[in-house]
Amino acid sequence: MSAPERERYGPQGRPLPYERGTDGPRVVLVGVDGSRTSMRAASYAAGLARRQGAGLVVVFVSSPAPYSGIMSGVVAGAVQQTHDELADELRAECRRGAEELALPVTFLSRRGDAYAELCRAADEHRADLVVVGSSEQAGHKLVGSVATRLVRAGRWPVVVVP
Repeated sequence: MSAPERERYGPQGRPLPYERGTDGPRVVLVGVDGSRTSMRAASYAAGLARRQGAGLVVVFVSSPAPYSGIMSGVVAGAVQQTHDELADELRAECRRGAEELALPVTFLSRRGDAYAELCRAADEHRADLVVVGSSEQAGHKLVGSVATRLVRAGRWPVVVVP
């Protein structure tokens, strides 16, 4: 005797009445930096926002390198150019995604500490949910990542996408 493909347990699920403006998040905020995990987080956040009928706020934060104070003007200019190019690429990707998904998207490009800027953006846009990718840097396992700091802040629900 073979097992059935689908098994159900417990009471039969039934849809609950929908109350506009009270069910699910209205604003989903996602932090992106161009890494694989942040792009997966952006995809997850966009899908969630689309399904919930929410707005999506995409925040790109360029964090200055710890040694930026001693960089020459030429090197600092190259770093700024790299930041601007990545921001332009992410902005274009957001525009394409917004058109494809018919999703309201706000793109923010900021410089500074990623944690502080994500917190500020979440407060400014009254985010109901913050989505970030998990850190791929080995040192963050010991010191703590932006995701860990956001979770510890306890100000919003936070989803960390691997």
